[in-house]
Parts: sequence; C-alpha cells; structure tokens
Amino acid sequence: MTNTHPGFEPLRDEAVVLRRAGLSRRQIRDRLNVDSDHLLTRLLEGEPPPEWTKRPNAKDGLRLKARSLREQGLTYDEIRAELGVSKSSISAWVRDLPKPAPRWKKVPQMERLERAQRAFRTDRDEERLRLTRDAAQEIADINDRELLLIGAALYWAEGSKDKAYARRESLTFINSDPRMIQVYVRWLELLDVERHRMRCSLHIHDSADLVEATEFWSELTGVPAGDFLKPSVRHDNPGTNRLNRGPSYRGCLRIYVTNSARLYQQVEGWWQGISGWAAGPTDDRLSGMV
Repeated sequence: MTNTHPGFEPLRDEAVVLRRAGLSRRQIRDRLNVDSDHLLTRLLEGEPPPEWTKRPNAKDGLRLKARSLREQGLTYDEIRAELGVSKSSISAWVRDLPKPAPRWKKVPQMERLERAQRAFRTDRDEERLRLTRDAAQEIADINDRELLLIGAALYWAEGSKDKAYARRESLTFINSDPRMIQVYVRWLELLDVERHRMRCSLHIHDSADLVEATEFWSELTGVPAGDFLKPSVRHDNPGTNRLNRGPSYRGCLRIYVTNSARLYQQVEGWWQGISGWAAGPTDDRLSGMV
C-alpha cells in the first residue's frame, strides 16, 4: 500500500484519531487490522506517543530534586551527600542553573577561620625572617681559607667542568643571582684574577632592558660595560609571560677567565680535597678521581 492508494488516507485519519485518543501502537494495529509495522509507522508519522507509553526514567525524580537543591544554593558536594549520586550526574542535571553565591562569607565561623589563617601566615613569615636574620648574623666574617673553600665548592657546583671527551680547562661561571656573582668575584680576587682577565657576557631574553642589565652587572663586577662581550639574546614567543622575568630580571651573567687552565686544575684539586675529606681518610675513592 502506498500514499497514492485510495484507502491510505482514510486509514491514516483513523490511526491519527486513535493515537490522539491515547492508544498504543499495538492497540491501533489491532483496531485497524494492520499487519505491517512499516505501514503502521507511516500511518502514525508525526504523531508523538502518549505519555503513558513512555518508559519512566528511574533518575527523573533525582534530577528534579537535584535542581531544586541547586536552586536553594547547595553545592555539588552537598547535593551528592543528600542524594547519593555522582558529581558528574549532578553537573549534567544542573549546569544550566546559575552558580550560587558563596555562602561562607556570611558564616561567622568561616570569617573567624580566615582571620586565624591570616594570623598564622603572618606569624610564619615573621618566624622565617627571624630565623634567616639570626642565621645570617652567625656569619660574622669569612677568612681567606674559608673563602677559598667556599669558592671551590661553588665553582664545582655551578661552573663549567672539564670532561675526558671535551677538554675545557678554563674557569667559566654563569649565574643569574647577583649575590652568587658577588661571592664568585670576591673569590676570583682572592686568586689574584684581575678584572681585565674577566670576559663578561649576558644571556638574556629580549623582553629585558639589555642596556640597564649590562650596567647593573658592570657595576656589580667592576668590569667596564664597554668590555662586555656580545650578549646572547633569546627571543620570546608572542604572549610569553613568565613569573621569573619581573622588574628584577637581568638575565644571567657569564664570566670567562682568560689563561685559566692552571687555575682550573688547582680548583679541581681543591674540590678533590674537600670531597676526599667528606669521604673519610679510609676511603680509597679519592685515588680514582680525575
């Protein structure tokens, strides 16, 4: 049977009337003696099924309850505790509703907690400053031998080292901490390294003020700004905003000491002495160091 069959339209009219009266597909099929499901579908095309034939959703009640609780200002965690459903389900049910205003601001207990936390942070910061200040005062002065050991350890931690596969027996030190550079320069002075032997160069991002940074490091080291070597400038990607490049950022300073192969060998020996002392007099590992 097709739409052009003379009996189709009257049959469809009957099917629509029965559908709107609330009959199910099976009831309509029996009333009209329609054996074909395909034909029945065409007869009922565009007519929604009655509500009573729809399969109930077990979570419909929970969804309505969740929306009601959200409208009352409850959080996801509070709704989950109340209904025993997952947060993902709650989110799917209530995400279109406005987010409730924070209620903790109105709760005196939370205000007291916030004040207590601020007081704790203040006390913690004051204690940190006190401990740091007291520890700094313990270092009243440093003699030449102490500076020799400090510099040797500092260089071996931060400076360039010679390798068997890449011989680089020279002093090359790079760091971004001005105080670290100051200690290193004082150590070089102890070793009778004059300023004209210090070849300084900057490693810096192009977002920084190169001229200001050069003047800063020049004043700190005593090496004339005009004697600085060509800087290594790294170009930032557009939109880069790193926290370690604030107003105090002046890049890294690299200090290369000319004609320092012999001095480097001495530094290596000083470090072997320090590390050998740490290993203990009975440890034979020192003899295997290179």
